[in-house]
Amino acid sequence: MHVHAVKGDADCKYWIYADRFDIEEEFEYNCSPRLRREVRRIIFTHFDEICAAWRGRFGGADVH
Repeated sequence: MHVHAVKGDADCKYWIYADRFDIEEEFEYNCSPRLRREVRRIIFTHFDEICAAWRGRFGGADVH
């Protein structure tokens, strides 16, 4: 599973590891440290919702 976040000209992608409640940054472009922290906070705040939505859209596979 992964998510992309875009704000203005900033962009980033995070892999989501549902089995261990963790994320890993794949890349970031033009993201300030503050924005990166904000994106991480949002992902962790909505972790279960993101995982459920991913599974609903793409099926049960969590691999990347």
